[in-house]
Amino acid sequence: MGVTGCLVLPWRGLVVLCLRLLFLVPAGVPVRSGDATFPKAMDNVTVRQGENAILRCLLDSQVTRVAWLNRSTILYTGNDKWSMDQRVVLVANTKSQYSIAIQDVDVYDEGVYICSVQTDNQPKTSRVHLIVHVSAQILNISSDVTVNEGSSVTLLCQAFGRPEPTVTWRHLTGRRRVFVVEDEFLEITAITREQSGVYECTAANEVSVAVFRRVNVTVNYPPYISVAKNTGASVGQKGILRCEASAVPLAEFQWYREETRYPPTH
Repeated sequence: MGVTGCLVLPWRGLVVLCLRLLFLVPAGVPVRSGDATFPKAMDNVTVRQGENAILRCLLDSQVTRVAWLNRSTILYTGNDKWSMDQRVVLVANTKSQYSIAIQDVDVYDEGVYICSVQTDNQPKTSRVHLIVHVSAQILNISSDVTVNEGSSVTLLCQAFGRPEPTVTWRHLTGRRRVFVVEDEFLEITAITREQSGVYECTAANEVSVAVFRRVNVTVNYPPYISVAKNTGASVGQKGILRCEASAVPLAEFQWYREETRYPPTH
């Protein structure tokens, strides 16, 4: 990239650009964390998605030129901005500190950033790793489902975040929350009527509060007569026959007197 730029520029610009690129190539003596020599950048910078990240590089009086790079991309050289990204701004350029800010950080900003300096005619570099944390979010979840008793059901809850969120399924039954499983898949084999109801998927990581979504599972089962009784009545008085049943969907009741449906339909 440096050679191509030199060929199309006037000779004065050619000299300046070549000198700058020669100085900026991060092939100088690397500086590890704890090294007493300069420059010295922070080891890691961790921010949440959407926040601003400050990258600081400490200098000494021997430094003559400074630059910040991201991988092979030049961001700043001294006060000159090379990056086209408007979110990248210069924060400090003093004898003791050279710092930039990345505003409204996103996940694609994560990676290694290099502080490069020229001192005593010898280039040196220091690295800082930008880590971007992302709040947990549920990307996809199963729709409400209706099945027959005895069938198998698989519920899916896909979540994303940095660090990777923990996905938890719970069965909400009345006032109790019954723990089920920690996995994006919830498999229920030979489902029973007692396992119908609302299932809640929760995704959580250390970045922010947990998020949740719910799925309603309806289990169909045949009618079951739970109560069948009569009340005594005198001749000529009203008598009441009572029958209670449970079923999903709701049961339809029919009364028969011996073999004849009652009351008659015609």
